[in-house]
Amino acid sequence: MVVTGGMGYTVPVTLVDGALGRTEQELTSAVDAALYIADGTLADGPIGQVGLELEAHCFDCVDPARRPSWDRIAEVIACLPALPGDSRVTVEPGGAVELSGPPAAGVLGAVTAMQTDRAVVREHFARAGLGLLLLGADPLRAPRRIHPGGRYRAMERFFESSGTGAMGAAMMTATASIQVNIDAGPRDGWTERVRLAHALGPTMIAITANSPLLAGEFTGWQSSRQQVWSELDSARCGPVLGVSGLDPATDWAQYALKAPVMLVHDPEPRPVLEWVPFVEWVQGDVRLGGRRPTTEDLDYHLTTLFPPVRPRRWIEIRYLDAVSDLLWPAVVFTLVTLLDRAPDASAAAVEDVAAAWDTAARIGLRDRHLFEAATRCLAIAEPFVPAALADSFDRLSASVRGGRCPGEGFAENAVEMGIEPAVLEALG
Repeated sequence: MVVTGGMGYTVPVTLVDGALGRTEQELTSAVDAALYIADGTLADGPIGQVGLELEAHCFDCVDPARRPSWDRIAEVIACLPALPGDSRVTVEPGGAVELSGPPAAGVLGAVTAMQTDRAVVREHFARAGLGLLLLGADPLRAPRRIHPGGRYRAMERFFESSGTGAMGAAMMTATASIQVNIDAGPRDGWTERVRLAHALGPTMIAITANSPLLAGEFTGWQSSRQQVWSELDSARCGPVLGVSGLDPATDWAQYALKAPVMLVHDPEPRPVLEWVPFVEWVQGDVRLGGRRPTTEDLDYHLTTLFPPVRPRRWIEIRYLDAVSDLLWPAVVFTLVTLLDRAPDASAAAVEDVAAAWDTAARIGLRDRHLFEAATRCLAIAEPFVPAALADSFDRLSASVRGGRCPGEGFAENAVEMGIEPAVLEALG
């Protein structure tokens, strides 16, 4: 059986044991809703656990321009053995295959388990004539949904009604990332930790920009994936924290209440085709589905918000392009090390570029300030690199020192040999 996931609906990685112990109830005030959100924002505890989610575009190795069908992908997944690292396999709306690993005690354990599981999954897909490509955006095929789930049909209608149909389709069916999930840590350090996770965003985007093409066209962005997200509704996809952010629980509550409701279960997912901030629903200004919202509605609303850093009791870091198997282990290690082992030095290293999201996605390491920040970040992480990740880290360091984003090599191949041959070469 295929486990369907993606877009924040399935929660494959849990860094906090146990349920929140909540029962469904009707919400009748913005204050009650805000308190409910704040109570579930982050979990107080030590740091150290790491969970990874890795998305890869699925291609037909004979005809890469042809998108594999849902049934074909499902058949491969149904024949997979239990994965040694215990990752779950889910399918994104456009057929991208996602591996979601359980939390591991440390970044090396998380990386090693994901490497092992990806190798098993790649082998089984290859036997079926399918390849799993780690790029931030589909460089060849037009966005198209193959997932039959009602949630994704409703999401399509929502984006179309809001005037972002093309970018919404691209986000759902043509982008891929590596997501890093980390513990929130002790309560008294939440503000600084969440702020640093945001501040590192532009530098890490520049380091990992790996999507110069989208749907057969050069977009002019080093990270077309980030371009897609930047053109969606900022109330749903923009950063939660501003420069003068409050505590993370308050920030997340304010963000979620202001964000428009995307879907309502009635009982199937139904798109909300007018702009209705959740706060208006909870206050009774609007009655969606003929009723007030419940805590279950609010929980579901939170799964439709896609900021680059999202609190889910733990901290989800969602802004990285998927990069090759040679590089992503070092990327994950660097990011976790900056956050867990050298936060003060890391904050100082990226201070000048902490808000340069679009610059990072457009020109990446060609920006002098981002290049310098990236170089400083790798220097901070380097003393901590374990032997098992030394080769990957050396490759990443060489890329950064050369001022090259990961996608530049693919772009050069696409120009020289064509996009389809470049895809096949990248699939190996």
